[in-house]
Amino acid sequence: MKEQFNIDKKLTILILLWILDKIIILGMFMFFGSCTIQEEPVVLGHDFELDARLPVDSNGYYHLELGPNWQTTHRITGSVPSIVNDYNTAIIHWSSSHYWYIEDTLGYIVHQQNTLNDYYYYLTPDTTYITWFDGFEVPTINPTSYQTNDGEVNTMIAPVQSMSGDTLTITAYPEFADGYIGKERILKIVVE
Repeated sequence: MKEQFNIDKKLTILILLWILDKIIILGMFMFFGSCTIQEEPVVLGHDFELDARLPVDSNGYYHLELGPNWQTTHRITGSVPSIVNDYNTAIIHWSSSHYWYIEDTLGYIVHQQNTLNDYYYYLTPDTTYITWFDGFEVPTINPTSYQTNDGEVNTMIAPVQSMSGDTLTITAYPEFADGYIGKERILKIVVE
């Protein structure tokens, strides 16, 4: 009987130690689980530079030679500080002093019969005019662009033949992810 009492006592002690062990482990999880690692806030740089990628004269005016087509496209590049997280991407806002209007036609539609189905191709030599764009204003620059993670900025300008001899004034400013609005940059581009 005394032996039975010792076994019960030992079993009770083991159960109590097991419960105490679980309470200690649970307490450590609660303590360490309540601790959070504070991430340092990401400090964004606010530098902004543009590169017209064109020859520049002594007055600081850039020169773009028009091609033989109605529109001449050209890429303007720039840079802002690089980022690690995509949600820190800066938006670049662009504007141009020049735009042009579409007159009565934009192009033509040619209907070519096919035995399986009908195809419609956008071509120029036909008589079905697309006229619903009459009076539509066309900007000479894309209004917004986004930086790449390594900080590259790009946009396209597209002056037309009737702008020959004019000077485009291109303005751009960045809007950074932290709400900071960067300093506006201005490029003067003579269209030749």
